[in-house]
Parts: sequence; structure tokens; C-alpha cells
Amino acid sequence: MISALVRPLRMLALALVIVLALAACAGGGSDSPTASQSSAGSTTTTTPDLPEAEVKVNPGAGAKDVMPDAEISVQVMRGSLDRVQVTGPGGASVDGDVSGQTWTSTSRMRPATTYTVAVTAEGPEGGSSTQRSTFTTHDPEITATYGIVYDGQTVGVGMPVSIQFDTAVTEPAYRKKIEQAVSVTTTPKVEGSWGWLDNRQLMWRPKDFWAPGTQVSVDAPLTGFQTGEDKWIAEDLSGSMTIGREQISHVDIAKHKMTVSRAGQQVKSFPVSSGRPGKETETRSGMKVVINKQREMTMDSSTIGIDKGEPGYYKVDTDYNVRVTWTGEFVHSAPWSVGAQGSSNVSHGCVNMAPGNAEWFYDNSLPGDPVDFTGSSRQFQPSEGIGVWQYSWADWQAQSALS
Repeated sequence: MISALVRPLRMLALALVIVLALAACAGGGSDSPTASQSSAGSTTTTTPDLPEAEVKVNPGAGAKDVMPDAEISVQVMRGSLDRVQVTGPGGASVDGDVSGQTWTSTSRMRPATTYTVAVTAEGPEGGSSTQRSTFTTHDPEITATYGIVYDGQTVGVGMPVSIQFDTAVTEPAYRKKIEQAVSVTTTPKVEGSWGWLDNRQLMWRPKDFWAPGTQVSVDAPLTGFQTGEDKWIAEDLSGSMTIGREQISHVDIAKHKMTVSRAGQQVKSFPVSSGRPGKETETRSGMKVVINKQREMTMDSSTIGIDKGEPGYYKVDTDYNVRVTWTGEFVHSAPWSVGAQGSSNVSHGCVNMAPGNAEWFYDNSLPGDPVDFTGSSRQFQPSEGIGVWQYSWADWQAQSALS
């Protein structure tokens, strides 16, 4: 009885194979696409004949005026996440982290830039699909710019790390976010703190003067940070500097004398003449730092608001100029005041030296060398130069936007 049923069953199976083969030949073609346009600004490439993953991307395809600090998220609703790439022009990428089936951006975007989001995911039955979409970030009224000052230079032991913005960072909230994003690395490790000297200058100062030979690097990944009303940064910067030998100078304004020490040992002593008495001419007391040097220059009082014809106006050519404030104080050669040097203060606020002495100081000074001024009732204000050392350690820490 069993053997009688075998032949009919075999015939039935053969017939089913033929029907299925014919159905397979008739299927396919335009009913099984490998690529399709799913929405404006979005394309999907899938494995044939398998359902694709369901993916939700925010910002959506074709979105415009996306703020540079907006979060990008990619969520796989059906299937499993394989890979996410968010790229801009030139291959610049946006970083992100994955949690479960969701990818979330961890870095910001450039303003006025079109980004492509490419998501590779597996569908519920294992088929792979890659979905692409684009969006464009906000085009601000102002693109904010900044620089890392003294990048690549060998500097003195009083030079802070300095990030200088070309326009004001207007709000405390903006300064806080910027400060949280930047970092300083030193070799050897050094205790220090960020602080805002004013709303354009963010500086990192060690607790005490640097040790000679310290290597310092700064990372400022500030693309996509806001600094003011409709004002956004569009670049990341980094920099480094090396701390040179220790040279610290002291100017005694009342005694008309300048001394220079290396590694704690005095190496030079010079007679000088500082600013004559008066609220506009007296040289300021305080711990200043060499800002820069200029071999020759014309000093013109009109640059500090005293115009020709007004009391105190001057215009004179000078040599061996070492700048210590932004408000016009230099240490420089002054052959016309040699007779007063060491005995009286006759300048407009600068430290006058004999030509040979000024040349030595010029040749042996680095940006960042501390120059301590005492003996004057007129105090140096921190924002008048590189004034980080006018603060106690506790007071400098209080200059941080995070304090």
C-alpha cells in the first residue's frame, strides 16, 4: 500500500518544482528595484528582494538653516545599525557615538555648509541597505575668527597660553562653552587654569612661572561655537610653544634702576629713566610681560590719544624697542635722556636706556619674559598688557567662566 503511493507523490513534487521555476522566471524586473529615490535629498540602496531597515535621520533630508550646534541623530527603527558617516566638503567629518541602535553626534558643524549623512543598516531579514541624505547649516551674518598667539615660538617663563578672538565673545554662556571645549597639555605636567583677561582673550596660566624647557600644546576645536548674536566660528585651531630660559627683570621706578636675572642670579644692572610724574605719564607698577620686539619704530603720541598741538604730544624715532604694555610702554634706547638715566624720570612713560644697554636688553629678551615694575603709584591694569600675573592664583582662577 505504501509503495503504491510513492509514484503519485513523486509526480506531484515534480509538478510543484516546475510551477515554482516558471514563477521565478516570470518574477523580478521592475518589481524588485535595487535602488530607489525615497524622498527629496535622500537615496537608498538595498539588497535585492529583502526588506530594508527602517531608519530615522534628524535633521531630515533636505533640511536647511540647521544651527551649527544642533544635534544629529540616526535611529534604526527596524533592523540593526551598521555604520554612520556624516561628511562635509573635503571629507571633513562629524564625530558621534552609538548607543544601542542610535547614533548621536558629539562634535559641531561648520556654518553655511552642506553635510551628507550615510547610514548603513541591516534589515530585519539580514539584507544590507545604505541610505543617504543631505542638509545645510545656517549661514550667519558674521563668521567669527580667532587665533592662538605665539604658536610655534620659544617664549619666556611668564607667557600664558593665549587664545585671542577678533571680536568680543559677548555672553558668559558662550565663554563658558568655549572654555569647556579647549584644552592644554604640558610636558612635564603643570597645574594651571583658564581665565578670561577680557571678553576677547582667553588665557591659560600656570600657578607659578613655567619651568624652562616645558613643552606646551593647546587644542581649540571651536567649529560651530557661537560668540555673539548670529556670529559663529567656522574653524578648529591648535598650537604649541616651548618655554625657554628663565629671565626675569626688575625696574625700580623710584631708584631709576633696572636689573636682569637669569635662573635667580643677577646678570645685568642698568641705569634707566622712567615716566615723569603725572597721571598720564607716570610708568605703571606691576608684573608685566614682554609682548613683542621691534628694532626700529616711530613713537607717535597720537596713537594713544594725544594729538599734534595738544600738551604732551610727541613723535620720535626709537631703536631697540621691547613692548611691555598695549598702552604704549616700551623699554627702548633713548640717547637724548642719558644724562637723566639713573637719577630722574623724564620720559612719557617708557623706560629709557643708553643705546648699548638697550641693544643688549633687546637682543636678550623673549616674548613672555616677566618684567616687574615697582615704585610707582600708578597701577598696571591686567588688560593693558599680558596681565595674568597681576592676579593672585585664587583671583586668576576666579577669572574662569566655569568658576
